[in-house]
Amino acid sequence: MIKVFFTNNIGLKISSLVVAVLLWFFVILSGRAQISMDIPVTFINIPQNLEVFDSLDTISVEIKGQERILKNLKKNEVSAVIDLQNAKAGRAFFTLSKNNIRLPRTLVVTGIDPETISLKIETRLTKTVNVKPSVTGLPEKGFVIADVKVVPDTVVLEGPKSVISKIYTIKTEPLDINGINSDLNYRANLNVSDSDIRKNIDKVDVFISVEKIR
Repeated sequence: MIKVFFTNNIGLKISSLVVAVLLWFFVILSGRAQISMDIPVTFINIPQNLEVFDSLDTISVEIKGQERILKNLKKNEVSAVIDLQNAKAGRAFFTLSKNNIRLPRTLVVTGIDPETISLKIETRLTKTVNVKPSVTGLPEKGFVIADVKVVPDTVVLEGPKSVISKIYTIKTEPLDINGINSDLNYRANLNVSDSDIRKNIDKVDVFISVEKIR
């Protein structure tokens, strides 16, 4: 009975199987699309005494998959990951492949730009420097600045050695005292624009005392 089933109308059965396979591929491939997305570059397993800087923050990738999934894809679901476990100080180059891209399993990376990125790896340096208030303008006529005090008056910086070693003071944001005739207390931001520099505090209190000229 089983033998008859497999040998009877074999041509028709093969044709049916081919049609079924083609239909399966049609269902799987229909509704597929491709998008381009800028994704963040992240580094893992960085040795404790090293810093990474002078590197691309993002790269562009081409992603292919079901259109419905691509439409709902969030930026935090995709990233380029580089393992620096064996990294040493100096200039380094890394060639990215699909294995470096983290994304949902049903999606496929079809392009990476750029494929090779350059970055600089340096020894980390921690340093304590003085905070200097940046005061602009003049008090009201007949008044003078008697004292300027910053609390705290130091800040701890951390970052690549070549960057941190050149810093000796950190200024506050500009504080305009033009026309004042009484004591002031500013909650001032520290003026650090370099993203490679980390600091233990973001703000300081600046106390400005004025007195009338006798």
